[in-house]
Amino acid sequence: MPHELDQILISHKQPDFRNRLGKFLDSKLGLSHFGVGAPNRHTVEEILDKFVENENRVAELLAEYTWTFDKVKLTPEQFRIRKEELEKAHKEIDRKLLKSIRQAIENVRKYQTEIFIGNFKHPGIRYTPIKRVGICVPGASAPLPSTVIMCAIPAQVAGVKEIVVVSPPRYEGSIHPVTLAVCHELGIDEVYRIGGTQAIAALTFGNKTIKEVDKIVGPGNQWVQTAKQLVFGTVGIDSIAGPSEVLIIANEKANPAWVAADMLSQAEHNPGCAFVFSTSQKVAGNVLEELKKQVEQISRNKETIACLKVHSGIAVFANMDDLIKEVNEFTAEHLEIQCGEQSREIAEKIENAGAIFIGDYSPVAVGDYWAGPSHTLPTGISAKFFSPLSANDFIKSTSIIEYDKEKLAVCAEDIIRLAEIEGLDAHAKSIRIRQED
Repeated sequence: MPHELDQILISHKQPDFRNRLGKFLDSKLGLSHFGVGAPNRHTVEEILDKFVENENRVAELLAEYTWTFDKVKLTPEQFRIRKEELEKAHKEIDRKLLKSIRQAIENVRKYQTEIFIGNFKHPGIRYTPIKRVGICVPGASAPLPSTVIMCAIPAQVAGVKEIVVVSPPRYEGSIHPVTLAVCHELGIDEVYRIGGTQAIAALTFGNKTIKEVDKIVGPGNQWVQTAKQLVFGTVGIDSIAGPSEVLIIANEKANPAWVAADMLSQAEHNPGCAFVFSTSQKVAGNVLEELKKQVEQISRNKETIACLKVHSGIAVFANMDDLIKEVNEFTAEHLEIQCGEQSREIAEKIENAGAIFIGDYSPVAVGDYWAGPSHTLPTGISAKFFSPLSANDFIKSTSIIEYDKEKLAVCAEDIIRLAEIEGLDAHAKSIRIRQED
C-alpha cells in the first residue's frame, strides 16, 4: 500500500529529477529566516520604529509587547532576573546535570581557545574584543542551556567583558531555571526575561532599563532574525539563522536506521529540514522504510510527517561527483557524511556547509551539545558567506600603519601619482608637503 512519505524519494532516473531536486532546495529556502520577503517584516519594522520614535517610552513598550506576544505582564523592575534568582537556580540544579554542563563548557572553551586568532601578533594589525554583547536564547517550556554555552563561551574566550542574555518569559512567566543556572555558572548576571523583536530593539537602541550592546548573536524565530537583519549596521550580528536543517550523504556503508533517526532529529522541530543524498537506490529505499517506521514511534508524528512531506527529501544520484556538486549548491547547515572509510575523503570536497559531521558516530547532537564548535550556524544558503559563530566573531581588527621619514620618501612619488590620477589633489599634497621639509 502506498505511503504518504513515498513522494519524498526521487531518483536521477526520473525525467523530472532536476526539477524535483530544485523543489527540495526551494522548500529549504522557503523556511529560511534569511531574506527580504519575510511575512512579518513589515510588522517588525513598525515595532522597531516605535522604539526609535518613543525613546522615553521604551520600558512601557517592552511591557506592552511582552504582554502582546508572550501573555506575561511585567513591570520595568521585573525585566531583569535578580541575582538571587540566578543563585537559587544554580543551587537547585540536578548535580549530575551540572556535571555534564561543566564538561560541555570545558569542551567548548578548549576548542574556542584553540581556534582563536586574537592572540596572533603582527605589527600591522591589532585585535581587540567587542565590549558588550547581547545573546538571544529562544524561549520554550523546555530549557535551552546549550544556547547560552555555545554563544557565551566564545565571547568569553575572546575577552568580551559585558555579556547580556535575553530570553522570552515562556516558562511560568520567566526563564527556565536550568538556563538561569548556566548563566550563573558562566558568571553572567545580566539576564532579562524579554524576547522577540522588542528584545532586539532594546539591545540595539538602549534605554534606562537595558544599556545598548555592540553586537547581537544567537538563534531565534523569524521575528528575532528579521529584527537582527534590520538593525544590522547599528549593531553587529552573527548571521540570520534558522530553522534547523540537516543533509546526510549516505552510501552503501551507511546504517539506514541511523540515517532515518538523524533526519527525524531535525524534522521534529517542525519547521525543520531533513535531506538525504545517496548514490544507492537500495540505501535510499531502506532509509525511507526506516523513516516510515520510526516516525510513528515519536510523540509528534503527525506534525513531523507533515514537515517531512513539505520540507524534506531523499535523492538518488548517478554518481558521487554529481552528488557532491549538488551538496555544495545546497549549502546545508548540518552536513553528515555516513560513507564508511570514504567519509573523510568526501568531506575534503565540501566547500559550503555550516558544520560537517564525519562518520557514522558523529550525529548532529554531538555538535549541538558537546564537541566544541558552536551550534549557532548559518542556514538556508548563507553558509556560502556566513560562518559558524566562534570566538573570532567577538573581536575586531584595527589596521596599524607607521612610516618614518625615510620610508615615506621611498614611495612618495608613487603615492602622489595614484592620488592625482583619482583627482584627489589634497591627498597628493599631504605627501608632497612632507617631501619639501
